[in-house]
Amino acid sequence: MNIVYVANIRFPTEKAHGAAIAKACEALVRAGEEVTLLTPARNTPISVPALQYYGIKTSFIIRRLACIDVVSFGKLGFWVQSLTFASSVLAHLKSSAHDVVYGRDELVLAMLALCGIKNIYWESHDGTWNIASRYVAKHAKGIVVVSKGLKDFYIHKGVPAEKILAVPNAIDIVAFAHPETKEEARGRLNLPQDKTIALYIGRLDGWKGTDTLLEASKLLPDILVALIGGEPQQVEKLKTQYPNVTFLGYRPYTELSDNQAAADVLVVPNTAKDKVSVRFTSPLKLIAHMASHRPIVAADLPSIRELVDDTSAVLVEPDNAEALAAGIQKALISPYIAGKAYLRALELDWPTRAQKILEFIRRLL
Repeated sequence: MNIVYVANIRFPTEKAHGAAIAKACEALVRAGEEVTLLTPARNTPISVPALQYYGIKTSFIIRRLACIDVVSFGKLGFWVQSLTFASSVLAHLKSSAHDVVYGRDELVLAMLALCGIKNIYWESHDGTWNIASRYVAKHAKGIVVVSKGLKDFYIHKGVPAEKILAVPNAIDIVAFAHPETKEEARGRLNLPQDKTIALYIGRLDGWKGTDTLLEASKLLPDILVALIGGEPQQVEKLKTQYPNVTFLGYRPYTELSDNQAAADVLVVPNTAKDKVSVRFTSPLKLIAHMASHRPIVAADLPSIRELVDDTSAVLVEPDNAEALAAGIQKALISPYIAGKAYLRALELDWPTRAQKILEFIRRLL
């Protein structure tokens, strides 16, 4: 098949979804399909070519299409950028052969469907149910979702079950096979060699549960809690509030394998106060942590249990600092769980995910 993957993102981007899209396209090519990735011609601070930046070994075509790049102006700017990008995508599709249009951006896909583009497949990650997503859900050939909770959500909204495929996110296990040693990683990050370290990697958004981890840090006097991620203003504010915590700020996604190696335990403290966190997400960082050979402590949520269970992670009550602190201490004396998590990660590779999606597409075409 000739698959056009539409991604309305800065590309390359330092954020994890950029790597996921690049790896998904690579896996589709390795499965024998022709893939063209369409992205908007937006400014990006990354000067390294995208395929090199993401370590792509099997290349695919990337087309940067014109748009009015005013995303920084808020919601109106995002709409203007999305609609102008959609217009460029529409012109490309009208002038080139393709069998399937695949994408994660419901606004752009809705525009394409409205203009008569067929064989659209939408990959949903967060339970969006606005005017655009409703239109796409009705007119798309199929919907790929990253959790069973998301599938149930769309079925409840009236989407036929046979039109939905639930398949979690994945990992390039080879890229995580040879990280730095713990000593090397800590030296590069300027972390102490003689401390036990509980490490969080990711954004500092509310639904990520980092506030619970920060409160738990007060209950762990013998453990250094460190966080990688966050916007500069967030980091500066939190440094003042939590002087006992080490904030390392933003580090590029391409360092993830090596950065994980600095930890004695990795923490995924997602909140139970947000429906995306509870039911919909398939955390890329959790899957990466599963490949790290480090024990994991995670919030006990349905979305998390789709990836790990009590034999492969220490699962704790969400939004409970005392439970999280106890879980971190338990994980440090439960090294066997890291091996169980790694075996599960081996099942979550991009080629396997691509095959499931291709079988689903062919069934519905």
